[in-house]
Amino acid sequence: MHSGTETNAEAGPGGAAEDRPGEQPETAAAAPAGTSGVPARDAEARATARPERGRPEAASRPEEGRPGRVRRLARLARREAPRSAVAAVCGLALGLAFPPYGLWPLSVVSVAALSLLTHGRTARQGAWTGFAMALPFFVLLLKWLHVVGWDATVGLSVLQALYFLPLGAGLALISRLPLPWLRPLWAACLWIAEEWARGRVPFGGFTWGRLAFANTGSPYTPLAALGGAPLVSFAVALTGTLLAAAALALYALRGGAPRPRAALVAGGSVAVAAAVTVAGFAVPIPTAADDSVDIAIVQGNVQQPGMDFLGRPMKILNNHVDATLDLAKDVKAGRIKKPDLVIWPENASDLDPFEYREAYARIDEAVKAINVPVLVGALVDHPTKPGYVLNQGIVWDPRSGPGASYTKQHPVPFGEYVPFREQLSKVITRFKRVPRDFYPGDHTGVLKVGPARLGDVICFEVAYDGIVRDTVNAGARMIVVQTNNATYGRTGQPEQQLAMSRLRAIEHGRAVVTAATSGISAVVAPDGTIEQRTKEFTQDVLTARIPLRDGTTVADRVGATPEWVLAMVGVLSCAAAIMIGRRGRTDEKGQ
Repeated sequence: MHSGTETNAEAGPGGAAEDRPGEQPETAAAAPAGTSGVPARDAEARATARPERGRPEAASRPEEGRPGRVRRLARLARREAPRSAVAAVCGLALGLAFPPYGLWPLSVVSVAALSLLTHGRTARQGAWTGFAMALPFFVLLLKWLHVVGWDATVGLSVLQALYFLPLGAGLALISRLPLPWLRPLWAACLWIAEEWARGRVPFGGFTWGRLAFANTGSPYTPLAALGGAPLVSFAVALTGTLLAAAALALYALRGGAPRPRAALVAGGSVAVAAAVTVAGFAVPIPTAADDSVDIAIVQGNVQQPGMDFLGRPMKILNNHVDATLDLAKDVKAGRIKKPDLVIWPENASDLDPFEYREAYARIDEAVKAINVPVLVGALVDHPTKPGYVLNQGIVWDPRSGPGASYTKQHPVPFGEYVPFREQLSKVITRFKRVPRDFYPGDHTGVLKVGPARLGDVICFEVAYDGIVRDTVNAGARMIVVQTNNATYGRTGQPEQQLAMSRLRAIEHGRAVVTAATSGISAVVAPDGTIEQRTKEFTQDVLTARIPLRDGTTVADRVGATPEWVLAMVGVLSCAAAIMIGRRGRTDEKGQ
């Protein structure tokens, strides 16, 4: 791990063999209770895993063959079982830190636990421990995919857990670096490197499970205004690694022997962790409005949850039209103040209004009845590429009809388009339920809707830093998230997406309005407070006065720089550990 204390009860900080990169610890004194550090077994494992120097005959015994390797793997599995079990429990704890559970302190505890479990281990052992933690974490986090199939949940979870292999290996490597007081910093940067890679590869990445998304209502959240989601994740990770360093230092104090350096490290690590935790309270969150606008959010509801939420054609569209007509009646009767604009969710029109006259007529009827511009979510056939569909937000004016539009830039792989369709569809017939691929848009979603210049973000695009940031920097004065979570209703996924909206509000100093077909629709203030929200699978209309802002936050101005810098520090720390380790082995051979 990245502690600032000694890992051998008989050696001072920096003087123990374990603190020299490339050397294997001779004791497990660094492993606190519950982390399965057993020195005798570790020594035995090293003896069986490597031939002794100067004894070539021990390097490989052909007569053992496959049975010998199997026995060694079996011994390794038995020896690692307790540590793997602890890692799995920590993974489940990390999953509970995220919505719908929202026990955010567990994110800090889980980071600290992984640091302790990988401290002083080999890179391979660390990699396995990271994977053992990540797999149950992602299964719990992404269980909402069971609506598609549990194989989808497990498959995506395994893919995401693979990113924890280099994370675990890296944590093990840097736990042997010199300058032990910097190890918590390097370890926290490794977490950012893992999130950076997972959010970009493959197919544009998948950002669910970032530490920041478990901390959208914690003391760390205001840091988003300075460095976005990466800075929040970094603060959480740094707190966890500092607490792990303190735990290792306290473990070194066992037995009552005077160890002033270990005591100093323990106290200092706790103090710095506390400072990082409360630092967010000193960050100003810009909320003052330059202007305001009255809006209405229409949640029309769907026929049924699940994969077949569409029901019969026109059903969803008619639900939104009827709810808007009722809103118009309330406005005419004076029960509700007339809004300046109305927002419909993603896929509010389940038929292309430019291809189906009935769909066009019904939308036009609703817009003229309320007599203000409506942002309509619709699926539209691509005008020049047959077979492709556009996921759009269309500005529909009561006098001029449909006008400017935004097309979703980041369609969901395997949900809205199928990579390698021809090959995969032969193996996985479920992909045939995605009959047409969505075509990505090529510009931000800044739209003039009535008196407001809003930034449209469609569905899970809210999870991607760059898409939201580019929209704000292009001039959006408020953020609108049009979403359709009907497939995953009552699974926890809508709560996870709403938490992301809370973080984006603080990150960009903008009010965020979420419009969902079946829930959760919500109004989030620039300080991240949820001012209104609907229940799932109900027809409802929210009305609110939304602050419009022109100023930008520090996070908007620095962009992705903090994430790149932190990730690079993490990668370079691993590279340094590998180089120092090789140099140490070369020196040993020379002696």
